[in-house]
Amino acid sequence: MNAMPTPAVLGPDDLAAALERLPDWRGRLGALQTAYVAPSAAAALALVAAIGQAAEFVDHHPDVDWRYDHVFVRSTTHQVGDEVTERDIRLATRISALAAGAGAVAEPTLVRTVEIGMDSADPDALRSTWQTALGYRLGRSGDLVDPWGRGPTLWFQCTETPATSRLHLDVHVAQESALEVVDAVESAGGRRLDERFAPSWWVIADAEGNRLCVCTPHEAPPLR
Repeated sequence: MNAMPTPAVLGPDDLAAALERLPDWRGRLGALQTAYVAPSAAAALALVAAIGQAAEFVDHHPDVDWRYDHVFVRSTTHQVGDEVTERDIRLATRISALAAGAGAVAEPTLVRTVEIGMDSADPDALRSTWQTALGYRLGRSGDLVDPWGRGPTLWFQCTETPATSRLHLDVHVAQESALEVVDAVESAGGRRLDERFAPSWWVIADAEGNRLCVCTPHEAPPLR
């Protein structure tokens, strides 16, 4: 039996073109992600089963999370280091058709992906401790990744303005809902600290100065 050839990673332009044909889906952190709202819990579970059958047929398996009448789906190609390839595009196209047939409505803005950032002068001195404690694997950029895709990624940064707590959360949201989320967080007591990189990310602090970043897939603008 011949081994399946390694698929090519989609570049930003090719991915953007593909997403134009996939209105249900959003690209985020090396994956395609979406959420579907089904007419009932039973319909959602049937959709999960249908996605599983489709995944077996094409031999490409997404992460699927069933929550009552909601189904969250994330597809990435592990073979190329967790990036989006044509295999993900084909599977997402098939899943969209299955969802439409099940009467499920796509709500991609419901998907929020959380990462934890840690300020450190020497990440290498910390990484193995956290990797062992969490049971994570080492990612491509020195970040720590849950091998089962359940927990948030932990990544390290050297910064001239470290947070007092040393830890902050990155909350990745859909591009079209980013400002709505930022405004809502501000209305809930948050304070915008840095908008220089918007609309890629906004740095926000709570009432005690603990930080979070609301992030989108938008390419970061150059500093002026």
